[in-house]
Amino acid sequence: MPDHSSGSATRVERLLASNLDSVDIGEGLVLEVALKAGLEEDERHRLGMAVRESLVNAVVHGNRYDARKKVFLSVSANRDRLTVTVGDEGEGFDPSALPDPLAEENLLRQSGRGLLLIQAFVDEFEVRRREPVGTQVLLVKRLAPA
Repeated sequence: MPDHSSGSATRVERLLASNLDSVDIGEGLVLEVALKAGLEEDERHRLGMAVRESLVNAVVHGNRYDARKKVFLSVSANRDRLTVTVGDEGEGFDPSALPDPLAEENLLRQSGRGLLLIQAFVDEFEVRRREPVGTQVLLVKRLAPA
């Protein structure tokens, strides 16, 4: 993969199984690209947590561990940004319909904070429907000038 400082773009795409082993594989792939892109250690850690949560959501909530369905991962880095896209083949969801994870009645729930965490760890975050089915999330981490 090209060095971040060269100005060349890097793009890696993978089709992953709908299991938790794929979460480790996908996170490792993104962290490798982030390292080569020059992302600092603390920022790589935050990005890794956001990617891990996105992949877990795709496997667990999107594909519901269905072995016939795949998780799509794309990571690209150029001079000023690292972009990660995670897609699933599930039924999709409306993020605005999710309960507020910071509401008092939700504070002790064991799930429901993943999207909030992802948003806290990346510079840009977007959820969209994936065609023909599923959900796709876009994570963007801005890179410091070389």
